Amino acid sequence: MRKSLLLLLAGPLLAQGPLSLREAVRLALQQNKAIAATNAGMGAAAAHIDEARAGRLPKLNYSESFARSDNPVFVFSSLLTQHQFGPENFNIGPLNRPDSLNNFQSLLTVDQSLYDAGQTRNAVKSASLSRQITGEEQRLTEMQVMAGVVKAYYGAVLAAESLKTAEQAMISAEADLKRAESVRAAGMSTDVDVLSIRVHLAAVTERQIQRAADLDVAKSALNDALGLPLDTGHVLTTSLSPIDLPELKLASLEKDASATRPEARQVHLAADLAKTQADSARSTLLPQVTFHAAFEADRQQFIKKGGANWLASIGLRWNLFNGMADEARIEESGHWLERAHDDEQRVDSALRLEVRRAWADLRAAQQRIEVAKAAVAEAAESLRITQNRYESGMSNVTDLLRNETAVLESRTRYLAAVHDQRIAATMLDLAAGRLSPDSEVLK
Repeated sequence: MRKSLLLLLAGPLLAQGPLSLREAVRLALQQNKAIAATNAGMGAAAAHIDEARAGRLPKLNYSESFARSDNPVFVFSSLLTQHQFGPENFNIGPLNRPDSLNNFQSLLTVDQSLYDAGQTRNAVKSASLSRQITGEEQRLTEMQVMAGVVKAYYGAVLAAESLKTAEQAMISAEADLKRAESVRAAGMSTDVDVLSIRVHLAAVTERQIQRAADLDVAKSALNDALGLPLDTGHVLTTSLSPIDLPELKLASLEKDASATRPEARQVHLAADLAKTQADSARSTLLPQVTFHAAFEADRQQFIKKGGANWLASIGLRWNLFNGMADEARIEESGHWLERAHDDEQRVDSALRLEVRRAWADLRAAQQRIEVAKAAVAEAAESLRITQNRYESGMSNVTDLLRNETAVLESRTRYLAAVHDQRIAATMLDLAAGRLSPDSEVLK
């Protein structure tokens, strides 16, 4: 069980080779299914823009139909369009009671909007804004995936280091047991000391078993964050050590969050989208001008005894009254616009608060590292002195076990502080909208 950190992080399958934190982040950006889903959303948004632009192009339709009837009007008009009307068709008898007639009709139409009061322009703008919102959603997902990988990566490294600490405590407890047995053999202590240390060794062994189980879960969690099979093996090369960061100005971080966070950009784009939709609602009250052209062929038989005609027209449509539906839509869009502006202020405040929380967490973690580092050194020295005093009969087993526990706990707190500093630095980059595959926090 006493293996190095690199061997402990090798999975049950063949290892994939060395994997640094930055490489893990880039791998996740390629493999994670959440990002793949946002890529599909971006494709759909781009297609929606093309759909909206189609409103500027002419619409061409072709239809083919067949009808048979002895309706006088149908027969009369069909004979005219088929160019088959003759003098005999003016007789009163055939006019009132004509024989049934076939009509095969081929129709080709062209419709083009000449003026739509800006409806197509607003539709294209709305689709473009929606695509930008989807793009910010994709960027947010990528940043969240990166942050998740950092947490999972350092979670696996922390689990391995915690296992090493537990194993070191076992080695120390085993040495204490031998020391106690030697002291007892020399007649300087009783079985009570030996039994007490055995109880301590059992507790440390339980801790080691739990840390080994935690490591297995942590490695699977990392693979899940990377988008890989859970049993994939890795050799993690980025160590759990404190990171040196430049002096960070809170005001600058808050400013970056307000300007660059995907959530901030999304609410700004949502406000623009609400304004565009309000403009579109008002444009329904304006007239629209369209061009229509048609070419028609009518035949008694599918390929003969027929004629053709064409039609071209320009029409104006003006919505003068629509049951107050348009006015209600305009009012509705105004309320959505008002809400969008309120959301801008709410999100900005929430993002600034998130930056402050991450900044405070990072400062606290950095201070904890210094305290825990000193505690580790002091606890180790205290244990060394106590072990020497115990061997010479100047200290009891209670002091020995207390110092053993202090060493284990101080090392555990130090590892936790370094882990928390690394995570807090990443979360601060995320909160400020700076997190990227090239961020300093991933080194």
